[in-house]
Amino acid sequence: MNDIALTNTPEFTVTELSGALKRKIEDEFGHVRVRGEISGYRGPHSSGHAYFSLKDQSAKIDAVVWKGVFGRMRVRPEEGMEVVATGKLTTFPGSSKYQIVIESMELAGAGALMALLEARRKKLAAEGLFAEERKQLLPYLPRVIGVVTSPTGAVIRDILHRISDRMPCHVLIWPVRVQGETCAAEVSAAIAGFNALAPDGRIPRPDVLIVARGGGSLEDLSGFSEENVVRAAAASLIPLISAVGHETDWTLIDHAADVRAPTPTAAAEMAVPVRSELLSTINDLGGRLYGSLMRAQERRARDFRNLVRALPAADMVLAGPRQRLDLLSVKLDGGLPKRLNAHRLRLAGLGNKLASQSPHSRLARSQGMLQALAERLRAAPVRLAERRQQRLEATAKALKAALGKRVAIAGERQKAARERLDRVSLRLHPAILAQINRRRDALGQLDKMRQSLGYKQVLARGFALVRDEAGRPLRAAEVARLQSRLNIEFADGVVGAVAVDAPAPFSGPLRAKKPDTGGGQGSLF
Repeated sequence: MNDIALTNTPEFTVTELSGALKRKIEDEFGHVRVRGEISGYRGPHSSGHAYFSLKDQSAKIDAVVWKGVFGRMRVRPEEGMEVVATGKLTTFPGSSKYQIVIESMELAGAGALMALLEARRKKLAAEGLFAEERKQLLPYLPRVIGVVTSPTGAVIRDILHRISDRMPCHVLIWPVRVQGETCAAEVSAAIAGFNALAPDGRIPRPDVLIVARGGGSLEDLSGFSEENVVRAAAASLIPLISAVGHETDWTLIDHAADVRAPTPTAAAEMAVPVRSELLSTINDLGGRLYGSLMRAQERRARDFRNLVRALPAADMVLAGPRQRLDLLSVKLDGGLPKRLNAHRLRLAGLGNKLASQSPHSRLARSQGMLQALAERLRAAPVRLAERRQQRLEATAKALKAALGKRVAIAGERQKAARERLDRVSLRLHPAILAQINRRRDALGQLDKMRQSLGYKQVLARGFALVRDEAGRPLRAAEVARLQSRLNIEFADGVVGAVAVDAPAPFSGPLRAKKPDTGGGQGSLF
């Protein structure tokens, strides 16, 4: 107690100590250039400032870009980008942290994590896990939807709310951790577990799967880029929708999934149609079907009437036989008396010969034969008309059956052609979207390469370009001494100059000697 009271060490408040540290760091380091990988970038804050970190294999430093500087930067920060940042090292007394206030930034590489993911992507793509022919079409009207996500986040609430608004259906949730060391193992096990369900088991097997997570940094989403997750997604027999992160976030499961959704809400919209639109489509198709049936019935009735008109009338069919019957009846009327007279003459001549025979029996037999012939003659026209009528009815039935068969064949061909067209259209749309995304990514990479290779980037790092009055660049001091006037281009403009002899070597800035105040502790450092 006495030792503490007798010490001459001065006391500092926390504010005084933080201020002394701030001044020491700013005076000692000033402007520095730091190379590292951007981590934790979420875009500009509502105030316009940008906050993130620069890291390497073993350390990390906080970084801030003020609003005015952020608007003038040619290279904007992105998650996972490796950059060389130039700025002022300072401290933030409010949280006892040191940070770099970035004034300019330039590209330095793709970053260690990005390089690792790119190597893994190329390896899995070489195995064919990302091939378009492996992609499955999503069912139009699923009965059961399986969701692999965290049960406590806002993602599952957004998905359930969107599905209930569009088309309420049965949703199965497989809870997993969407961040951390066990994330990849749990997600791959969930995908395999859904596929292992029996189609007619106690727990219904989903018709489509949604793997969803909210936005996050590249490290937060790394679990969805693990090899076991990608292989599980590619091996899924159930169509799978990947909805990991926001629209600008990409993971390797997006390449292996059958469909990639920009957000979890968009995944729910892809999984189910709108019920009102579906009912409207069904009503429209029903009306079209009824109209086509009525038109087909009218067309068949019209064709039958045309066929009936083409057939000859019954009177025309019977006219010929009737005319022949009339001629035969006329001949019969004239022939019977003649034949009777001939028989009478023969009977008269053979009367003596027939005396021994009974004329009554012969006459009875002749009368019976005559009556039978008369009956056959009277029934012949009716039988002929019946046979002709039967042949006409058989012909009409054959024509009707042939017409029905031709209509059925034409309908089946039209249905098959419509189904082929629907399948081709469903395959064409995802292929076009994938091609557009690949072209957009390639264009972005070329633009970044153009910016990094331009000489303006070299000027931004503190170099200058010397030209003569004609604008030609000068690459040697001897040539520059021969010019009457020089133009020197910096990153922020061009100044004129005149070549003179080289000055004395620069020995560094002079530091003013601090006066000795005497007594006390003095400076903390």
